[in-house]
Amino acid sequence: MRGSNLLSIFVLIFTSMLSASCFLTEAIAQDRMPVCPPLGKAAKLVKPLREMNWANDTIAVQIAFPPAFRETGRNEITGSLALLAPLLGHLRLVRAGLSEDTVCIVHIGDSHIRGHIYPQTTGARLKETFGAVSYIDKGVNGATCLTFTHPDRIAEIAALKPELLVLSFGTNESHNRRYNINVHYNQMDELVKLLRDTLPDVPILLTTPPGSYESFRQRRRRRTFAVNPRTVMAAETIRRYAKDHHLIVWDMYGVVGGKRRACANWTDAKLMRPDHVHYLPEGYILQGNLLYQAFIKAYNDYVSD
Repeated sequence: MRGSNLLSIFVLIFTSMLSASCFLTEAIAQDRMPVCPPLGKAAKLVKPLREMNWANDTIAVQIAFPPAFRETGRNEITGSLALLAPLLGHLRLVRAGLSEDTVCIVHIGDSHIRGHIYPQTTGARLKETFGAVSYIDKGVNGATCLTFTHPDRIAEIAALKPELLVLSFGTNESHNRRYNINVHYNQMDELVKLLRDTLPDVPILLTTPPGSYESFRQRRRRRTFAVNPRTVMAAETIRRYAKDHHLIVWDMYGVVGGKRRACANWTDAKLMRPDHVHYLPEGYILQGNLLYQAFIKAYNDYVSD
């Protein structure tokens, strides 16, 4: 009998101590702890977190050039690719369903962007592949880099909170017959500095123009067209600026044939409009698909490291 009473007292004291322990743990913990299970009930086993399997995370993509295209270049984004790591990492999480935050990319430029087809093709493909992607384009007819240096335009871009800025200029700069390499370089620098002051951590991707012709009329003759000889200088200036300032660049001019074949490829494939500066919808769709392919190649390189 005496032993039975001692056992009862011991159980009562142990129960009181256990309850107090749960209360104190809950009271002083930085994060709220799970409530202690009732006596006599076993706690449920917590399943260990499943380790994500990133195997086979690369994406297959194949964009075919029209049969008329010859001497095309490697389609890739070059430069300081480490700058793209945060964006590519976010895309990876979104694709895996581990992030609900939308990836925002803003693409600004001239009339090629103002026509929407080229950037919206890229954006639609990225959204189809990754899911939560917002690809916003802002183009202005006749724009050069200086067009976007106005404070209101910078503020408008900053308000979108992009994770990547794509800048597509060069066509209108190169159509100035008094084109000057140093002036073009300094104009790019003015825009990039304003963007970096406002969005210091956002990577900037420069693109080169696709190629164009200039028109002229000789005395008593019909208007004719010749390859714009300044496009190659504008493309080189954009590439040099990107290298000097540790930016990334997509050289569309080189991808579609460069000095020797870019314009000839577009015209042979019948993808240019009669003004020989702008493109038919199929031409802009090809440009958008090529930029998408370059993005995917960068993504595949990132996930393969």
